[in-house]
Amino acid sequence: MSQPKIPVDLILSKLADNTQQAQTRARKASKVLLDDLDTDLAPTPFEVVYQEDRVKLKHYAPRVKKRYRTPLLVVYALINRETMLDLQPGRSVVERFLDAGIDLYMIDWGYPTRKDRFLGFDDHINGYMDNAVDFIRRATQMEKINLMGICMGGTFSVIYSSLYPEKIKNLVTTVTPTSFDTKKGLLHVWMKSLDVDHVVNTFGNLSADIMNLGFLLLNPARLMIDKYVGFFENMDNKKFVENFVRMEKWIFDSPDLPGEVFRQFIRDCYQGNKLIHNELVVGGRRVDLNKLTMPLLNIYGKFDHLVPPEACNKLVNHVGSDDTEDICLDTGHIGIYVSSKCQEAFAPKIATWLKKRDEQPAKSETHSSGQKDPQDNPPAAPTIQHQLKADSDGNDNDNDNVDHKNAESKSVRQVVNG
Repeated sequence: MSQPKIPVDLILSKLADNTQQAQTRARKASKVLLDDLDTDLAPTPFEVVYQEDRVKLKHYAPRVKKRYRTPLLVVYALINRETMLDLQPGRSVVERFLDAGIDLYMIDWGYPTRKDRFLGFDDHINGYMDNAVDFIRRATQMEKINLMGICMGGTFSVIYSSLYPEKIKNLVTTVTPTSFDTKKGLLHVWMKSLDVDHVVNTFGNLSADIMNLGFLLLNPARLMIDKYVGFFENMDNKKFVENFVRMEKWIFDSPDLPGEVFRQFIRDCYQGNKLIHNELVVGGRRVDLNKLTMPLLNIYGKFDHLVPPEACNKLVNHVGSDDTEDICLDTGHIGIYVSSKCQEAFAPKIATWLKKRDEQPAKSETHSSGQKDPQDNPPAAPTIQHQLKADSDGNDNDNDNVDHKNAESKSVRQVVNG
């Protein structure tokens, strides 16, 4: 029986083609990497209007005529930086809020130093946050403001709104952990076994490098291998490289976490699950979620490996408000803010939700005619079935550059499928 012939010529031809393609890609990649790259973060103009210690309050310059009477304060987490909300022109939650006519403020928590290790929940919520809220209320001559919290900043916003409901008109929480009694996600499993007292007593503040390493180990194959393989495969694409570097700059621009904040977050929340049970005490005052009587919009990601849906979706069942909305998106922790698909609907949805309540909140604040000014309406968001979609595989970065009330009248829970 004759041996099958090996198509040597075909194999050599294929190798030659692959070699040529690799050489071409290498030349293009070299040109891209040696060229000037636009990787600046947070390009939207703002003014620091208030500062206390390391904490700054940013007020963004308007881009259009203001269409909302009530200003919005955004509170980011103390982990990573709020610049993620303003990555670049055209890919910015900040831009979309401003284009809707929102008067936008944001807290910059700064970079904690060793002297901040003893500052806990009380100092940040009853101190820095309350002072920032009072400054905005004085500057705008408004009795109440809108509050939006992100991740740990959302937890802080929930606590703040419970302690100071008279100052908050509407509350928006995004990827916000409020119920910690879940084993979904390695982070929740790890934190339940952590000796937080030993960590804080030994190191003081929690190092940003340690936190980043921990986050990488939550999904090492994707975050330490696949991501960089993807980078090498797209090094000849300048836009991809700029987006990749921009996200890497944000990821590793991480402040340390004040020790006492870390201690209370782990001990009282992750291990004690006190917030959802109205047992959390901050500054000598018990946090009672029944005092959250203002309208509440709660948004989270179905594929979030840091704050899984089970940690977010119980909030609307435990508040005192009769105007709540619960939205679960087919995306991950960061994809909500940076995914191109989510960009088209996430911020517009919030803007539309706030606008509706900006006209009605306090019945005494409506127009004398009892009608809305049609010129005050922001750009309409798409219908919910067509909005807030992201990759169904839960890719946080849209591959551009990275990484209950069960249908009752009181609450609407929407799971949006991509």
